[in-house]
Order: sequence, then structure tokens, then C-alpha cells
Amino acid sequence: MRKFPMATSPSSATVAFPRNWRRFILAAIACILLAFALVAFFGVGRWLVVEDPVGKARAIAVLSGSMPVRALEAAKLYREGYAQEVWLTHTAVPGESLKAMGIAFEGEEVYSVRVLIHEGVPARAIHVLEPPIVNTADEIRVVRKALEQKKDRSVILVTSKPHTRRVRLLWRKLATGEYRATVRAASEDPFDPRHWWRSTGDALDVVREVLGLMNAWAGLPLTRTR
Repeated sequence: MRKFPMATSPSSATVAFPRNWRRFILAAIACILLAFALVAFFGVGRWLVVEDPVGKARAIAVLSGSMPVRALEAAKLYREGYAQEVWLTHTAVPGESLKAMGIAFEGEEVYSVRVLIHEGVPARAIHVLEPPIVNTADEIRVVRKALEQKKDRSVILVTSKPHTRRVRLLWRKLATGEYRATVRAASEDPFDPRHWWRSTGDALDVVREVLGLMNAWAGLPLTRTR
């Protein structure tokens, strides 16, 4: 008796096809997400670094940290005639804790003044702003306050390369209105935006800045971050 091959059940083929299709879609989505993650990982260093075209301003404000490269950049801008004054901020810590223990402490601004003078900035052009600050948001507020009494309310904010995007964001949040800021990265800052993961210091800078940006986007719920 002749036997004929059994026909494939239409229902089983229909079930197998959608399952394979769903797996393909999920795999494609996973590949796309992985690609985006890799692009974000390798590109975040360059994304953090932003600069504005530099022009003449009322003052050059050196944000605290990364001493002496920020002060060196401010001195360079001063010598090139972009402003007639250099402003420094100063931190409240650890000076307050050491003072309570009877231990004398010279803040970073003391050494920044010496760097500026060494690089050709006259002492009369250097001003340390009050009050003491704890984080970058405090610095923005202090600089904005100093500009309130000035007719020209423009300033060049000098900071390190990975810190520039957060500084620009905080300025736009906290110094709205007539105030104008140019964000400038210290040219001698050794941060490598293209290969930031190769250095522990650069990697820590990136992590700190990303977390700081998240804090700023969230409305600054964390108030003691640099």
C-alpha cells in the first residue's frame, strides 16, 4: 500500500513563525540598546566638555578645584585683555573643621592668588569673593551676587574640562536674566575626553560630573556635591 507524506499542520507552522519573529525582534532591540550604551560610554567624555566663544567680560571667575591649572588659565585670559579683574571663590571645608581644632589652614584661594601674581596678574586685580562656598551651585550664586553691583554683568567662568557642562547648566538655572557667562575650560587640564576610561582620575571625574548633572536636572536635591 502506497504511503503519502503527512502534510504539515498549518496551525503548528503559524505558531512557530511568530515565536521566531518575536525572538528576532528582541535580539535586534538588545543589539540596538547595546550599541547605544557603547556610544554613550565612549562618547560621554567628549559630551561633558563644552566651551563658549570667549569675549571681553567684567571679570574672570576661577572656580575652586584643580589647582593650579584653572588659575593659570585665568592669568592667561587676563594677560590677553579679556577682563580687568580676576575673582576667586573659597571653600568652607575643611577650614572650618580645622579652625575648631585650633589648626591653621591656608585655603586653595591663597595659593591661587600666588599663582596669579606669579603669572603676571597684579594683586589689586585679584578679589576673593564671599561668602565661603561648599559646592558649584554655591559658586554660581556667589559670582552672580558679585555681578549685581556691576553695570557690566558678564563673566568668564574658568573651570576644568569635564566640569564645563555642569557649570553651564547651573549658570542657566541659577543666574537667569541680565547675567551673561562664558564657560572656559583650562587648556592645561590633563583630562582626556576621548580615552577617559584609561585613567582612574579621568574616570572619577566623569562619574562625578554625570551624577552632578543628574542632581542639577533633578532640581539640586543633593546640596553638598562639588
